Formats: sequence, C-alpha cells, structure tokens
Amino acid sequence: MHYIKIRAEELDQLMELQRAYKAEIGERAPTDAELESLQRAIEGEQIQFYGCTCERALVACCSICVTYSTFQYDRSGVLEDFYIRPEYRHRGIARKLVAFAHEQSGVGSLTVGCADCDVKMYQAIGFRTPLGNLLAYGE
Repeated sequence: MHYIKIRAEELDQLMELQRAYKAEIGERAPTDAELESLQRAIEGEQIQFYGCTCERALVACCSICVTYSTFQYDRSGVLEDFYIRPEYRHRGIARKLVAFAHEQSGVGSLTVGCADCDVKMYQAIGFRTPLGNLLAYGE
C-alpha cells in the first residue's frame, strides 16, 4: 500500500471512486459537468484529495478542504469523500489514510460530518472530540 496526494494523472481513477462512493451512500452519480468542476477545483487547489494505491490502482480516497477555525485558532480541514473499495476494507487503510492526509495537508485539526451509523468508525480512526452537530445550508 502506498499513500499519495492525488494529482492529475490519477484523476480518472478518482472519478471511478467518486462514482462508487456516491452509489454506496445512495446518492446519484456525479454528472460529467460536476466531475469537470471537481477537476478544476483540484487543479485550483480549492480541494485536496489523498489516496491509497495498491499495485498502482487507487483503492481509497478522502478529501480535505482547508479553512480557518477558532477551535484551534489555526488552519483546519474538513474531511469528506472518504471511501475505500469494499475488498480493501479492514486492512488498516482508513487510519493510515487519514493520518497521511492530515500530515500532508498541513492543517492543525480535521473535522468530519458523518451519519450516525459512521460515528464509531470515525472515532476508531482518531476523530474523538465532539463539536456539536454539523448541518448544511443550501442545496
């Protein structure tokens, strides 16, 4: 297993993972226009993606959007798009990928919004400080 910051040469594989992730959580697949928008955001460094490869195939990913938080009065990151192909789960990839992404992104802290059924999994990989409820505004 090798951990990487996802670059342009891995974008096709990232798009495959994005489609699989959306399908697994019951959301519609991203459109070509949305994937093109995502590619522009990655290229413009509005979002950073990190991944795990096995035999040069991307098998896991997560994203971090950098912001500033008064939780630590420092740069903070919002973790999203966390996905591991089912056949690669329960191998320790989750914990290592989040640690790698945290270190490489240069943020002081990471926050994640998750479904109730995922809280224990995120706690097991290091998210332990409750910060209330995360709600989204808009579409």
